[in-house]
Amino acid sequence: MRGVVQGVGFRPFVYKLAQSLGLSGYVFNSSAGVTIEIEGSEESLQQFLQLLKTDAPPLAAIEQVSVAELDPLGAAGFSIRESHQESGEFVLVSPDVATCEDCWREFSNPADRRFLYPFTNCTNCGPRYTIVEDIPYDRLKTTMSLFEMCELCRREYDDPNNRRFHAQPNACADCGPTLALVRSGDPGEPNFDASRGAEILQQTRNLLHEGKIVAVKGLGGFLLACDAENDDAVQQLRKRKRRSDKPFALMARDVEAVEKFCVVSDVDRAALQSLRRPIVVLPRQPNGSISPHVAPGNNTLGVMLPYTPLHYLLFGNSADGPSEFSALVMTSGNMSEEPIVISNEEAQQQLETIADWFVLHNRDIYMRADDSVIRTFHGRERVLRRSRGYVPQPVDLGIPMEEILACGAELKNTFCLTKEHYAILSQHIGDFENYETLQFFEETLENLKKLFRVEPQAVAYDLHPRYMSSRFAQKLSVERKVGVQHHHAHIASCMAENHLKGRVIGVAFDGTGYGTDGQIWGGEFLVADFADFKRHAHLRYVPLPGGDAAVRQPWRVALSYLRDTFRSANLANVAFLKPVPEKQVALVDAMLTRGINSIQTSSCGRLFDAVASLIGLRYEVNFEGQAAIELEAIVRRDVTQEYPFRIEDGDPAQIDLRPMIEALVEDLAASKTQSYISACFHNTLARVIVEMSRRIREEENLNRVCLSGGTFQNHYLLDRAVTWLREIGFEAFIHSTVPSNDGGISLGQAVIANEILRNGDPHVLGNSR
Repeated sequence: MRGVVQGVGFRPFVYKLAQSLGLSGYVFNSSAGVTIEIEGSEESLQQFLQLLKTDAPPLAAIEQVSVAELDPLGAAGFSIRESHQESGEFVLVSPDVATCEDCWREFSNPADRRFLYPFTNCTNCGPRYTIVEDIPYDRLKTTMSLFEMCELCRREYDDPNNRRFHAQPNACADCGPTLALVRSGDPGEPNFDASRGAEILQQTRNLLHEGKIVAVKGLGGFLLACDAENDDAVQQLRKRKRRSDKPFALMARDVEAVEKFCVVSDVDRAALQSLRRPIVVLPRQPNGSISPHVAPGNNTLGVMLPYTPLHYLLFGNSADGPSEFSALVMTSGNMSEEPIVISNEEAQQQLETIADWFVLHNRDIYMRADDSVIRTFHGRERVLRRSRGYVPQPVDLGIPMEEILACGAELKNTFCLTKEHYAILSQHIGDFENYETLQFFEETLENLKKLFRVEPQAVAYDLHPRYMSSRFAQKLSVERKVGVQHHHAHIASCMAENHLKGRVIGVAFDGTGYGTDGQIWGGEFLVADFADFKRHAHLRYVPLPGGDAAVRQPWRVALSYLRDTFRSANLANVAFLKPVPEKQVALVDAMLTRGINSIQTSSCGRLFDAVASLIGLRYEVNFEGQAAIELEAIVRRDVTQEYPFRIEDGDPAQIDLRPMIEALVEDLAASKTQSYISACFHNTLARVIVEMSRRIREEENLNRVCLSGGTFQNHYLLDRAVTWLREIGFEAFIHSTVPSNDGGISLGQAVIANEILRNGDPHVLGNSR
């Protein structure tokens, strides 16, 4: 039996089902899944097979049941046997699961022996992926192997009728992991004392009330916590973490608390309370009590609910009493752009200048995993960052795959391994900006190769010659290497997730992607399948003065668009440039007029930057997508006007936005509001998508449109585009289980490489048709 069938209470379920039907035999875990030998009457056996599928435990996911008839052994009774390890076989490992209702009740009940125990778990919840060292999933192959169960816990573990039967992380205060509270900079070893658990939790809450920053060791790494209503504490955390404006995530005790500062729809509520417990991006209530420094310039907040008893107990000891905090900031325990910290020693060294105190525990984290981020759209979850709670659950592609490693992109990196019909995406690795991220990439790769028994026979990578992920791929000893164009990978990722085959119209809008002509793409209309693509159209090229400097300083791109539109006009007194030193403006303008130190780009992300700067919203950014996020945040949703644009025929065609820039400048001169102009701009871009897709449909007789790329995290634009496309008969496909941003690139690379290899072409893909 294949699927998610280990670590989810499947063997005790089989045991009880067999007993209830009077069947005999045995069940055991193996490296390939679960094996059952069952004997009894024909009627009982058929009933067993039926109930095996319909009544399986909530965390189980049965994907394949292979049945063979054997000669009866004449066994009496039913038993659970020791696990078997089989060479080359693999089993699907469960992601980490939020604490279940039964465990919530136990650790908040003063009469229960696990009252206030922060590591309470059972077969239906608790750590999985972050503690598993190898398969089969047994305690000896997890980081819980160091903790010997006490008599009571052992009794639960051995009792098939107990919900903790073979719950590998099973423990209590007498035998399991314990807490320690340590002041930042204090020398010596932490004192892990089980008798001080409740005292430590109370001290931690007191520290948070005092405005202190506390590093808390969680499931997949450390989180930095402070009171989200305390302006000084939030600002201090920003200063120490060197994170000027990028939003912090919040944790609240329950949905009722969230509703006091965010708007929560029914689908949002379901996402918040799901077993995955992701961060859910929600509309902010206008007069909430959360510090404005949590997410400056943003009309949304990212919020999650507690997913471990430890997190829950940070809000108070009582399940029924009031929470001590409206919300806590809960942001990744790391310096900006470095991997999340997982060990006590590492945390005390690396986070010493950020945290005032540390809440440590002595259960090791084997595999680091950040919190996942989702946003709901049109009644469904859309994953923005796929990590804890989702990984390592694979994506079932429904097609046979070679064993491939796809190394992903440079920003928001994930990698993808493929085996059989599965795509196994890594957790969020992050931006390849330092050696620590490369180490995280390598350690995760080795772990997933081991868990899923994958030995890649080919490697896929992005065409950008300077991407660290691409350089890593090129150095591997794997003989077959396939280079994949960035935006082709975006569209293929959307196709794979939606199980599409054949050609589609692909709209790939993002910030940066290396084009086959050596320029920076990002506003692309493709006709694509898994094997190849044709670039049908793109946003008209404009120079990117200073390269990466223009990404950090959107005013440069705004000036580029103005110079492209108005040519030799005097731009020295343009209002949006007044905050910029004259010498800098003159230098950049010289780059543009002389065509030096500039690369051509069709980037939609840079277009957003330009418009945000033109209207005086954002001159510099300190995190990716900041200008675009703020531009979406101010949209006036009642505005229906659009700006003009032209489509210049050619191979490929070009979308000329100079008429839009002219009209936008006229609106600025007429003192139209930023909100009005932002709405007109968004509406225009949605109209570009619809009109260009319509033209390609006429030429190519295609009716399926895939929208992919980081720009489509903008829900105002996505809603307009999807709605208008469907109104004129298109089938519009978007991402849901895989990010539309560069976190989904590796999936696209994998399916493209697979198609090329299966067609017998081992060469690097470098040119579109």
